[in-house]
Amino acid sequence: MKFAFDHLVFFSNKPEDALLPLKNKGIHAVNGGRHENWGTYNSLAYFGLSYIEFLGVEVLGIAEQQDDNRLVAEIVEKLVGKKQEGPAKIAIRTNNLEELAAKFKEAGFTVYGPLPGERVRADGQVIRWSLLFPESKTSELSLPFFIQWEKSDEERLAEFEEQGLVGTHTAGNPTFTNAAFVVRDLEKTLQEWGRLVDLPVSVEFTDLALNALCKTLKLAGTELLFCTPIGEGIAQKVLQEKGETPFMVTLNGTKQEQMYEMQDAYWRFED
Repeated sequence: MKFAFDHLVFFSNKPEDALLPLKNKGIHAVNGGRHENWGTYNSLAYFGLSYIEFLGVEVLGIAEQQDDNRLVAEIVEKLVGKKQEGPAKIAIRTNNLEELAAKFKEAGFTVYGPLPGERVRADGQVIRWSLLFPESKTSELSLPFFIQWEKSDEERLAEFEEQGLVGTHTAGNPTFTNAAFVVRDLEKTLQEWGRLVDLPVSVEFTDLALNALCKTLKLAGTELLFCTPIGEGIAQKVLQEKGETPFMVTLNGTKQEQMYEMQDAYWRFED
């Protein structure tokens, strides 16, 4: 079974408000569209097939009814209920959700889906996919969800290029190198995620900018960086304020070496 990073979801009160701050840093982002059946809408920034989604609630009455769509249930709980914006959850792309659902159930996860999804683009075209949500009562960190697109990777990338969604950043030619998560127990977290996706793990290293011990999960497209703080610093601050969560985006090929705070997250730009 194939696995690749698909996207990182930010919860946002107004997804459209992400466009200008990103543009000011040289990152091209666009209004996405509406998930009419879920009561949500989004803005998007693409880095090849890996992308960042800024997701907001458009019709609360519809969103509140989406118990099986755990992403929408989570945005209602965290964004509407707790007023917590910022990076929240990642999606992993795969090619057989039915088989994956059976595997997760056998491993003891609570499983929601596969669930059909669609988004109406601004030009009226409907984009379709399916979603699968594994959950565990032992995990504080929101587990990834899994997505299977109706179209192939090649078809989707060709459409992105045609629409000017890729290759249009002014901050160099950035790639989405990794999405970072802060956790309390590095080994416990990697064991839990290892039950979902069997992927290579890097050796442990110290990230001085974060003051944290980290390991990287080698996922195709965009890697996953897990960090636990070893003292005062960015990682400890996020853990104290938000608990275990995604908290940082690393972009490579930006022609600069900078750390920014944008959209309730850290953004590390690397040359």
